Amino acid sequence: MIDFSNGAAYVDERFVPISEAKISILDWGFLHSDATYDVAHVWKGNFFRLDDHLDRFLSAIDKLHMSIPLERDALRSILSDCVKTTGLREAYVEMICTRGMSKPGSRDPRECTNQFFAFAIPFVWIASPEKQKEGLHLVVSHVQRIPPESLDPTVKNYHWLDMVMGLFEAYDRGGETAVVVDMRGNVVEGPGFNIFSVKNRTITTPARGVLEGITRRTTIEMAIGNGYEVIQHNLAADDVRTADEVFATSTAGGIMPITKIDGKTISSGVPGPVTQELQEQYWRLHEDPYYTFKIDYD
Repeated sequence: MIDFSNGAAYVDERFVPISEAKISILDWGFLHSDATYDVAHVWKGNFFRLDDHLDRFLSAIDKLHMSIPLERDALRSILSDCVKTTGLREAYVEMICTRGMSKPGSRDPRECTNQFFAFAIPFVWIASPEKQKEGLHLVVSHVQRIPPESLDPTVKNYHWLDMVMGLFEAYDRGGETAVVVDMRGNVVEGPGFNIFSVKNRTITTPARGVLEGITRRTTIEMAIGNGYEVIQHNLAADDVRTADEVFATSTAGGIMPITKIDGKTISSGVPGPVTQELQEQYWRLHEDPYYTFKIDYD
């Protein structure tokens, strides 16, 4: 009996246990980080905003001059089958397209055969529900994010060394996670999350140099619907430090309160009312058929 309880992957057109999922060491996705990916999640047996993730993934493939022999329905089916194979009701589901391998001796990306992979593993939290009750300690890193002039941030990618170095800086300074900055010192994003500040019922999130996260989009839609003013613009580090509330958004955890920045408490030091309102509403949307795609485990 094959054990898929820790996860299942789709590799070379077949499903294998996550521990057996492998790609070639010569794949440019490994050698050059020449790949794009997207991450959706399953909650209580339903995908959340799966078509939005598929839209972004297919757009990224096109922008990177890649192609895969799979239509949207086939992708949806493969992702669902990854989850069904594991039996997981709460899952972290990733789809990946790599450049693949070129002909021996060639450095021409046009000669590569692009590869598609997918996997489902138990749901991943940036901050556990228990941690979210007290909030995260964020450090504003001195590390600069790769500028959008160099790499389109709306194409989800594995170029994370700037954010990894930001994390090490955060750990050295007693923090739990980090947000990197642009060349002017404005905060941009963190490893796997977007950031928002709240001041006098106005919600601000960086607009330039960031991945336009699906949870970010959901948060903006909810906030506008709830009557808040939402500004997508530069977000200075000092404005974040002096905000009434700060929170992060990610597929891996939803809307996550930040209650301390650079060692200093934000406002009262507990998750604020706007954050909690949006957080509760976000999880309620997971029961709304408009946003969900039900997996048929039978």
